[in-house]
Amino acid sequence: MKKVILCFLVSLICSAQVIGQNKTLPFSNYITQRKGLANAYAAISVKKNATVAFLGGSITYNDGWRNKVCAYLKERFPATKFHFIAAGIPSLGSLPHTFRLGQDVLDSGKVDLLFLEAAVNDQVNGTDSITQVCSLEGIVRHAKTSNPFMDIVLMSFADPDKTKQYNSGITPTSVANHELIAGYYQLPSINLAKAIRDKLANNEFSWEKDFKDLHPSPFGQELYFEAIKDLLSSNFASLNKQGIKKQKALKLPVLLNKGSFTRGRYLNIENAFDKRGWELVKSWIPADGLGTRPGFVKVPMLVSTTAGSSFTLKFKGNAIGMAIVSGSDAGILNYSIDGGPEKQVNLFTQWSQSLHLPWYILLGANLKNADHVLKVSISTEKNQNSNGTACRIVNFLVN
Repeated sequence: MKKVILCFLVSLICSAQVIGQNKTLPFSNYITQRKGLANAYAAISVKKNATVAFLGGSITYNDGWRNKVCAYLKERFPATKFHFIAAGIPSLGSLPHTFRLGQDVLDSGKVDLLFLEAAVNDQVNGTDSITQVCSLEGIVRHAKTSNPFMDIVLMSFADPDKTKQYNSGITPTSVANHELIAGYYQLPSINLAKAIRDKLANNEFSWEKDFKDLHPSPFGQELYFEAIKDLLSSNFASLNKQGIKKQKALKLPVLLNKGSFTRGRYLNIENAFDKRGWELVKSWIPADGLGTRPGFVKVPMLVSTTAGSSFTLKFKGNAIGMAIVSGSDAGILNYSIDGGPEKQVNLFTQWSQSLHLPWYILLGANLKNADHVLKVSISTEKNQNSNGTACRIVNFLVN
């Protein structure tokens, strides 16, 4: 009788283990190929000379999936000469990307394949939905205008907030906007936010023990790489079978949003005039010991720490903004465009106490595409959490 009971218990345990061992969800479920990567494949396999760029935040900046993708491409196409552009900067989302695209990516060469991600920082930074769309569309059209044969892959990475939203039946806004732009322009995309959420629900791994953070552990970086490799390898295999050898430019559709930043660029801080209380620092470094981000330290900045300091800027376009660094003494700006009503913008962020954070501020959008005058002054008002009234401008933003 004891043997019978023992056998029954063993079989019950085995059955429970089988039930718990769910089948691994394939990444292909979260990849949408659309028009694919025919032009990039032709550059890589036929011309054997290709430039691949990576535009994103810290998940792109950090070593991990990006390095693995580079190694995979070089291993798969050993006869091809690759030029890789690593344009990831921590904390930056779609709004910064659209204005830095020219300087940080396009000025480095004719790009054949662009990997783009902004979903994590767009959500964390609180970028509104319309600005996300205008920025992402601006990046795609600016990139395609620079090289009509460029292929672009949009990726939405994971974070705990997105997992919670999916668990509540909500598609995160930043993911929806990445997919909106990818769909409208027929670009391949990977929804890794949904993939990671579903795999967690499928008990394939643990966020706390395995993935660990929105900046993934090596385990998480490997998952991201495997998904991207899945997209690339399946696409390349299909194109090889079809015998694709020539590049073809697709006609761009009408603008999804007329206010999109399709010609976003930096405007040098030396263009500011009638400056009162400002100093042009040729190579700024913080004096308070706070951290900085690459590209936002030891560079020229227009700096003032005094309330009442002012300047004027003339610009031509339909949008204007600033790229600043926001530290523990960040102040509040008063500004007006073309003599219009004076508005305020608070430069202090939730991260400013611990970091001189790169922060991109849109001061005006959907303006008439013409000449304009921006007037700026530092307010005597101060954020209650800030130690001062400072403003440090790295670049002006104009579209």
